[in-house]
Amino acid sequence: MRFPEIFFVTLSSINCYLYLIKMENINEEVHKAYEVIKEGGIILYPTDTVWGIGCDATNAEAVAKIYKLKQRAETQSMIVLMNGEKMMYNVFKNIPEVAWQILDLSEKPTTLILDEPRNVAQNIIAADKSLGIRLVKEPFCFKLLERMKKPLVSTSANISGQPTPIAFKDINPEIIKGVDYVVKLNQDKVAGKPSTIIKLTNDSQVKVIRK
Repeated sequence: MRFPEIFFVTLSSINCYLYLIKMENINEEVHKAYEVIKEGGIILYPTDTVWGIGCDATNAEAVAKIYKLKQRAETQSMIVLMNGEKMMYNVFKNIPEVAWQILDLSEKPTTLILDEPRNVAQNIIAADKSLGIRLVKEPFCFKLLERMKKPLVSTSANISGQPTPIAFKDINPEIIKGVDYVVKLNQDKVAGKPSTIIKLTNDSQVKVIRK
């Protein structure tokens, strides 16, 4: 069966319109989230894996708010999201070559734990002077990081010790009430699995912590 050419033109126009609406919604949410973060607030937001709680990773007071909300000891460090090589080198002076190889070959979101971070809040750095980072391509996170020009804290949206929620509807009301802004995107989406976690040292030793 052959469809009239006008059908394909109309369908293409509808898809283009829906895409523009989606991007407009993302840009609006990026603006709202950024306004909260720049004032030291914390947000609840969708990531490339599960829902996360986040803030400016250079703001120690904001980081402390997240620890308090999650009822989590500051000895249990959190990871940060970044959007590219430039941001990574701003935080890590030395990045093992194997880190880039792992990122190039990874087929799922991958968190790398690297040594000797700088230019971030001290209370987000682990006791062994390391920091977990993940490069993201998910549109909301990527655009927010572009706006911030700083790493974004990302920790699962749960009270410490409770299960990680795989959908917005599963998030503890205490978490929702405790943040300064809830991003209104992907709230009906079921999340994928948490990221792979790999620890690297400056002498290129590799340890897989979570597959």
